[in-house]
Amino acid sequence: MPENVNVKICGLTDPADVPAALLAGARTLGFVFSKIPRHLSLEAAAHMTEAVPDGICKVALTVNADDAALDALLAAVPFLDMLQLHGSESPARVAEVKARYGLPVMKAVGVADRDDLALLNDYVTVADQLLLDAKPPKDAVLPGGNGLAFDWRLIAGRRWPKPWMLAGGLNAENVGEAIALTGARQVDVSSGVESAPGMKDAERIRAFCEAALK
Repeated sequence: MPENVNVKICGLTDPADVPAALLAGARTLGFVFSKIPRHLSLEAAAHMTEAVPDGICKVALTVNADDAALDALLAAVPFLDMLQLHGSESPARVAEVKARYGLPVMKAVGVADRDDLALLNDYVTVADQLLLDAKPPKDAVLPGGNGLAFDWRLIAGRRWPKPWMLAGGLNAENVGEAIALTGARQVDVSSGVESAPGMKDAERIRAFCEAALK
């Protein structure tokens, strides 16, 4: 497996998801702390993250969480390595979160057309990483995890001064093409490795990692 592609399996809900992801080659695991599908209780998250070995990045996905919610999260789940802000958080809020908690922050930005890429310039100076996700449809309830992809040609050959991760509609069948077209060295998948909404499938995780890491 090449060492220069980082696979993130996001939205883990079952303790068995952790070894399945690690055995497949994932090096980043995402846990959801927002009232959306794949949401974890703090107790369940503490149990699952405590079992993750050193060297594997454990990411907490939150959506427009205030300080009280983040305080409670980090008090109950002290094993986290990174905060992923997946809502409409401003660059100023990203900087506040990073300063308050002392953890690296990944900011998700929805992409639908070329104009959306300008937002990346607003966040690149304050976030430690960027996550380029498909912009939700106007009538979507969820800020992410909709299983949609954006036009990867929009970012072909583009580079930013911070690490970035590609998300949105990825699966074992298209992740190789996505990496080849965009040059992404980090990819994020959630619904693309599920057998049903919120239920990760070990074989689909294996197939995804195999396709991304070959």
